[in-house]
Amino acid sequence: MQTPTRTKVALITGASSGIGYELTQQLVSKLHYQVYAAARRVGPLEELQAKLGADKVIPVQLDVCDSSSIEKLKQKLMEELPERKLDLLYNNAGQSCTFPALDVTSDNIEAVFRVNVFGPMNLTRELAPFLINAATKGNVPVIAFTGSLAGTSPFPFASVYAATKAAVHQYARVLHLEMKPFGVKVLNVITGGVHTDIADKRSLPATSIYNFKEGLEAFKYRQEMSKNNHPEEPKDYCSEIIKDIAALQNSSRDPVDVYRGTKALFMRIVMMLVPYYVLEMAFMRKFKLNPAFNAVKARKREDAAEEKIEEKEKND
Repeated sequence: MQTPTRTKVALITGASSGIGYELTQQLVSKLHYQVYAAARRVGPLEELQAKLGADKVIPVQLDVCDSSSIEKLKQKLMEELPERKLDLLYNNAGQSCTFPALDVTSDNIEAVFRVNVFGPMNLTRELAPFLINAATKGNVPVIAFTGSLAGTSPFPFASVYAATKAAVHQYARVLHLEMKPFGVKVLNVITGGVHTDIADKRSLPATSIYNFKEGLEAFKYRQEMSKNNHPEEPKDYCSEIIKDIAALQNSSRDPVDVYRGTKALFMRIVMMLVPYYVLEMAFMRKFKLNPAFNAVKARKREDAAEEKIEEKEKND
């Protein structure tokens, strides 16, 4: 008599919208997973549960910034997964931060690092034993992260967000190495343009050094970057991710970085081949920074000329 095949189990953070929401649907419909869909807002997930089935989608309220919330989730999994096996942990929850580097407050920095870096690191540490338990000769668990091109490229007004993603990229790469003897694979999805609501819509502070006409125009253009560059629909993006996960679990392939989303692969090639000073020049043009930079230089020249006149009048 054949032993029944165990239904694979995934946990996805940031599942209430965008990438996480679509990924939940596709994991259920295409790979037949049972998904613990985790987010701070569970309302949309309850609707998805009603659509796909109570045994397929399990909404879980989770704040990745809160250690007690992570511990509560861990206890829930210990109680509901008798074998304590998890086949996929997808660290997707994220927060944007689009400001010039000198305008980002301490609170801004701490908030985005808590969501984008500390959250996935803490969650991965606590749930890793579930993935190690699931590793067998015929089953390869996966820990995945939603990375970003911002972590590899000098997108203006994204220094702190970029730093969080660069941190996650490197964390994933080292984790990829450390998980090898335990049979767990690690996937870092370096993401380009995807049509989601993550864009930061906050205004430039009044005290900003970019708070002048040309600077404000460049800042606004940067905020609207994604929608102006034909972002990929979450459905198409997640279809590629599903293929990546299936390939990892069913073959000897073991990449740590994959590039998905609009212009992701293109930017990978650019970063490899183009000298950095040329890249900066291209970004200055692309993001309409030249008028802003020229305005700053013109103001400096005017200030220098006024100082010269004042010095001359003082000497006379």
